[in-house]
Formats: sequence, C-alpha cells, structure tokens
Amino acid sequence: MVTMQTNYSREMFEVVHPLDDQLEEKRSTQGLGPIPMTPGVKISLMVLRGYLSIMTLMLIYHVLHLSGILGK
Repeated sequence: MVTMQTNYSREMFEVVHPLDDQLEEKRSTQGLGPIPMTPGVKISLMVLRGYLSIMTLMLIYHVLHLSGILGK
C-alpha cells in the first residue's frame, strides 16, 4: 500500500563556502608526545610501509623499463 505525504515542511539551510567561513582557533601540538600504539597497529603500519615500498619500486622499474634504460 502506498501512502502520500500531504504535510510537507520545507527546511532551508544556509551553505557557507569554507573560504568565506569564520576562522577557528587552531589547537597547539607543542608538548604532545608520541601516540601509544598497540602491537597490532605497529604491525599494520609496518606492513603498509612495506607494501608502499614495493609498489614504489615496481613503479620505478616500470618507468625505467618503458624508457628503455633497462633494455628489452
């Protein structure tokens, strides 16, 4: 069964561009130490670092191969 909405209230929202918005006070990071990490987080970050390193090396190899520096 389909019902129709007869009472429709129209809400108006004001959209403000970020460059026109009022500036906010930034928080200071002075005096903050390193964030404590669990072993799982450390392992995940090491795996991510390894993955990004391998992808970077593969990209460099591909570019060098396409440029003909490595030969055919």
